[in-house]
Amino acid sequence: MQKDARLIKTSAPSVAQINAEYVTQLSNKYWAPHVKNKLPFDSQVIEDIYQNEILKSKFAIRKIMLLEFSQYLESYLWLNYTPEVSTNSFLMSICCIVNEKFRENVPAWEVFKKAPTHFPHFFRCVMESCLSGEQLGLSLKEQTVLLLFLDHCFNSLEVDLIREQVQKLVSLPMWMCLLPTRLQQELKKVPKLQKFWNLIKKNYEKMESQDMEQAKTERTFLHALIKKFLLVLMSIPVSGSVSMEKVHYCERFIEFMIDLERAAFAHFPELNDFALSNVAAVDTRESLTRHFGHLSPNTLHRVSAYLCLLPELPDGEETSYEKEFLLELLVSHHERRISQIEQLNQMPLYPTEKIIWDENIVPTEYYSGEGCLALPKLNLQFLTLHDYLLRNFNLFRLESTYEIRQDIEDVVSRMKPWQSEYGGVVFGGWARMAQTILSFSIVEVAKPNIGENWPARVRADVTLNLNIRDHIKNEWEGLRKHDVCFLITVRPNLPYGTRFDRRQPFVDQAGLVYVRGCEVQGMLDDKGRVIEEGPDPKPKLRGDTRTFRVWLDPNQYQQDMTNSIQNGAEDPYESFNIIMRRKPKENNFKAVLETIRNLMNTECVVPDWLHDIILGYGDPGSAHYSKMPNQISSLDFNDTFLSIEHLKSCFPNHTVKVMEEDPARQVPPFRIRFPVQNVKGKKRKAKEEETRDEEDQTLVVEPHVIPNRGPYPYNQPKRNTIQFTPTQIEAIRAGMQPGLTMVVGPPGTGKTDVAVQIISNLYHNFPEQRTLIVTHSNQALNQLFEKIMALDIDERHLLRMGHGEEELETEKDFSRYGRVNYVLSRRLELLREVARLQESLDVPGDVSYTCETAGHFYLYQIMSRWEEYMSKVKPKPSREVQVEDVASHFPFHKYFSNAPQPVFKGQSYQEDMDIAEGCYRHIRKIFTQLEEFRAFELLRSGLDRSKYLLVKEAKIIAMTCTHAALKRHDLVELGFKYDNILMEEAAQILEIETFIPLLLQNPEDGYSRLKRWIMIGDHHQLPPVIKNMAFQKYSNMEQSLFTRFVRLGVPTVDLDAQGRARASLCNLYNWRYKQLGNLPHVQLQPEFQGPNPGFTYDFQLVNVEDFNGVGESEPNPYFYQNLAEAEYSVAMFMYMRLLGYPAERISILTTYNGQKHLIRDVINQRCANNSFFGQPNKVTTVDRFQGQQNDYIILSLVRTKAVGHLRDVRRLVVAMSRARLGLYIFARVSLFQNCYELTPAFSQLTARPLQLHIRPHEYYSSTEERSAQPDQVIKDMPEMANLVYNMYMHMIQSTQQYRQQHILDPPRQVRKSEAPVKADEERPETRSQSEEKQTATEEEEQQKMVVEEQKDEEDHAKMPEHPGRDSDSGDSDEEQEP
Repeated sequence: MQKDARLIKTSAPSVAQINAEYVTQLSNKYWAPHVKNKLPFDSQVIEDIYQNEILKSKFAIRKIMLLEFSQYLESYLWLNYTPEVSTNSFLMSICCIVNEKFRENVPAWEVFKKAPTHFPHFFRCVMESCLSGEQLGLSLKEQTVLLLFLDHCFNSLEVDLIREQVQKLVSLPMWMCLLPTRLQQELKKVPKLQKFWNLIKKNYEKMESQDMEQAKTERTFLHALIKKFLLVLMSIPVSGSVSMEKVHYCERFIEFMIDLERAAFAHFPELNDFALSNVAAVDTRESLTRHFGHLSPNTLHRVSAYLCLLPELPDGEETSYEKEFLLELLVSHHERRISQIEQLNQMPLYPTEKIIWDENIVPTEYYSGEGCLALPKLNLQFLTLHDYLLRNFNLFRLESTYEIRQDIEDVVSRMKPWQSEYGGVVFGGWARMAQTILSFSIVEVAKPNIGENWPARVRADVTLNLNIRDHIKNEWEGLRKHDVCFLITVRPNLPYGTRFDRRQPFVDQAGLVYVRGCEVQGMLDDKGRVIEEGPDPKPKLRGDTRTFRVWLDPNQYQQDMTNSIQNGAEDPYESFNIIMRRKPKENNFKAVLETIRNLMNTECVVPDWLHDIILGYGDPGSAHYSKMPNQISSLDFNDTFLSIEHLKSCFPNHTVKVMEEDPARQVPPFRIRFPVQNVKGKKRKAKEEETRDEEDQTLVVEPHVIPNRGPYPYNQPKRNTIQFTPTQIEAIRAGMQPGLTMVVGPPGTGKTDVAVQIISNLYHNFPEQRTLIVTHSNQALNQLFEKIMALDIDERHLLRMGHGEEELETEKDFSRYGRVNYVLSRRLELLREVARLQESLDVPGDVSYTCETAGHFYLYQIMSRWEEYMSKVKPKPSREVQVEDVASHFPFHKYFSNAPQPVFKGQSYQEDMDIAEGCYRHIRKIFTQLEEFRAFELLRSGLDRSKYLLVKEAKIIAMTCTHAALKRHDLVELGFKYDNILMEEAAQILEIETFIPLLLQNPEDGYSRLKRWIMIGDHHQLPPVIKNMAFQKYSNMEQSLFTRFVRLGVPTVDLDAQGRARASLCNLYNWRYKQLGNLPHVQLQPEFQGPNPGFTYDFQLVNVEDFNGVGESEPNPYFYQNLAEAEYSVAMFMYMRLLGYPAERISILTTYNGQKHLIRDVINQRCANNSFFGQPNKVTTVDRFQGQQNDYIILSLVRTKAVGHLRDVRRLVVAMSRARLGLYIFARVSLFQNCYELTPAFSQLTARPLQLHIRPHEYYSSTEERSAQPDQVIKDMPEMANLVYNMYMHMIQSTQQYRQQHILDPPRQVRKSEAPVKADEERPETRSQSEEKQTATEEEEQQKMVVEEQKDEEDHAKMPEHPGRDSDSGDSDEEQEP
């Protein structure tokens, strides 16, 4: 009963319901923001609302949602709260609304931060009510609400206002509640605590009586609360009916204590021993019970008192505790705990059917945010690295299990397993991601490793028949090593043809019996050998039968075999009939879990300077470069600055001292010497202080010349062309220094450019160091790579790992095998150059055969000639060298004859000497590269060569966080090493996937060699995707490590100038950032200044009312659609195309998957096959479009009943910041304008007309000034559809007239040229109607229309069975038959 209540889907009240409510009527009188003449504050209103709306409804979520949405807290409760008017109802109302804000995941403390005066008094009242609720007339249910409020406070310690109050409850003075003997015992353990304790006592004794009383209340609060909990617990009878209010209270209290332990422990490290004092390994429970069992209760009490677990028992008195309690106290204190590591090591990593469908372990999607769950939480701090990893392990395992459940249910229901007439299984459908198994056999069970009782390895062969479409067959044949698949057994009881009912339990309908995971080793060839991955082409296999060799989980296999032998159970491995694969992007769970488990088994060494920050203790700024002991004073900024003026403008608060006097030579590259501030502990005199401060502001700048690299044009270094802002320069400077650098990059602020410049500068400053680049998506990695290639970085030092390199928009291949091929071809190129050099010098023999022979040639022929030449042209005291001698003695004229002539200018000795040295550097580089490539002659296999490349040759290695988790084991084994990590999109990466890349190498002598960690991200945009609401909300699993660091107060560099969007568009989201301004080009360039042709405004919010009585619809849970908005969005796209806007510059976004599918359908019906229109660049969801941009965005917000997940301001920021030049939003304005969180954006949007204003006489390509012609106002969607239809017809007619006049061939008929029909012909049920071919007569056209409408109605009724599948990745044809 309890579980069901928590997992019910709570639907938000609709606008109509809101308007009909009593609360809304009150709100319109007293506090609604849009009401001008409000009635004065009346405390009776609060009393009435609490008694009648909240208490009477038993704290119904719907009522509290209404109050919260109406801005009751912001505009009435807190605005009018003072100690004088504070009552129980007032207090409870505030706590209810704050709890509701936490449940809905919206910011809760903003209103208190704005007016903090009365918060301390309010908090004291809450504490008092928690302890003496009964006396104040509060029920246990109300006290549970207060307890939940306190828990939220303890989970918000990053808010100064909250921390000030909470700290008083959990600091060292609370030890006054300990038994005197226990207190002395604890103080002895940590001697410095005794000193603190004495000081606390002294201060306490000096206090005034009133302050003393207050301090005592605060210090004994938790002690008193625990006592209260024990009273409630003891009042619950052992058997019989139980009051659920008491159970809820106890649940919330336990949750509070768990969260509290982490808060107290983390904020006060001196409590370490106190929090962990219970870790005692003595013996088993049985022997302890036997050992203590014969003792009398009094003796047991004395032993407990000796261990400081109970107060002393006075002589002659009997103990008041029962023997059972005393025995349990001693046994639980001494028993040996089962090792978590041992349990983890024996745990199968693949979920089975027992776990997947157990809702007590993996909650359903309908978690409402109420109630406690038995799940770990991720908040700000962790006890130890082991605790950190364990929490992440458990949550990651459960979240991936939930996703696997969704995939299996989807795939099996598509395959439609039914019972055949003969009792077997027959499949009535098919699925792209699953195949039926022809045969399955175990081929190897290896002996266990020493000390283990499970097999070292279990392998099996799975045979399938891939008689399916070629592209799907290729996907199956393309399964890679380590890809995870699932083996499923179904034995359905349903007769042939039965439809699946989504509302009934899935397992019973499908007859699902077993689910086991496996990992692909590879496909077998004709001879039964595994086809290895590598650069070689795959062998062509005949027929459709394919066999895959897979690894099974040895732990699971051992458990299954033991079960079948001991209990006579069936062997699951004889019964599998379906194999399921998953999308590669979502299928890394086993590798991540294995990696976390390996980290828990090894001494995982995090650098000392990071350890405490990761756990959330100590000074959050301790890893900032300004506090690092190994700061670097002089850095070469290479091509970062474009000129000396640019450099000076980037350090406005510093004095810049240039070492070079001549202005002509004050050109980049610049080396800058910074004042290093590592002064610790020394006291300085005032005079020294002043001089020091002046020094602190002085930068010494030294221009230097890059040595000549040779006479060829390609020898010139590539240069940066971006004029970085002062904030970007600070981010680049921080990234070059050792330590932790966090860069917050709002939309369009050049995050990637900053990242690339940091990488380039590290490469040039520290050539011996290696940098690892990690991003969330392949797309971001490819963007980074394309920019890195434009800078002065030798491409032989670049390596891109993972499978995303196929998408790189370059001709060059940066994958491991691509780089091996590059090195081999480069080697041949260089050896040809050596042959040319040999020929030019007339040296006999074959010196260009291998790298080794070339090395000898360099040593004996080239160096000797160069040394002889230098001896002739170096000036000596006895003789002067003429300018022409430099050229005449030069030994390599013939070799450089193909360079731009003349090689030597003959102007000055210095210039020519510089050119000669450049030429020699060019030759020397050939031989140093060949020396590096020599290993490739010795290593013969592609695999060995690629490993060498990774470990030795590459200096900049890039991968996604998923790849890092997948390959950690292999990388560590290879001896992979790196010094710096740069993470892009850091706020989109899961906490644990951010942590793993720190540990892709073995520590050296117990220390990590990591020197820098640069994280670039934006925590104001969307977090990592967590599909299960319980893990996302209750466990806070969506919090990235980047966001956690920001919450902890780690210093950040906030980029503050955007160059993506018009200034007016930027205003829609820049309120969310500290100081986000615009780069000059946004104000100056014509494209940002001119209006959008055909539109009055550059952004507009267009109100869309119900179409034929229908607003939002929900054909499946959470699958929201809105036909009126879909039609309006597509009509606008067609209008823009008719005005000449390029299709690739328009994207249509929406906030729901259902609407995305509907818009795609409408586009396919209306205009996809019509050459006048085509398709927009993208039709996708806001979440999917994060990190991308386009010139013009059409946005549909879908919802008409409740705001939904757009209340998450992060989603709003992403939605508002995708457009560069034009943003047009379709929404139900009355719904969104009342939402408190969205006010800053919607107040700007609603300031403009809410009906679309257009200017259809303007064209995209025209450059004329805007005329005074009036705007056309579009009232609703049918009018827009009508306008577009008429414009289209007019265009067709004028095109035909033009063709006839010029006697051209008639146009090729478009197969299915579609456009919207006139508004008066629209029908509500149809999703879209098509405009037929122009040659048809009116009657034929009407007839066709009727047929088309009927067909559409059928299509509309046939919604995809599982429309929640996101088809962005190209699987939208999943429903078609093979």
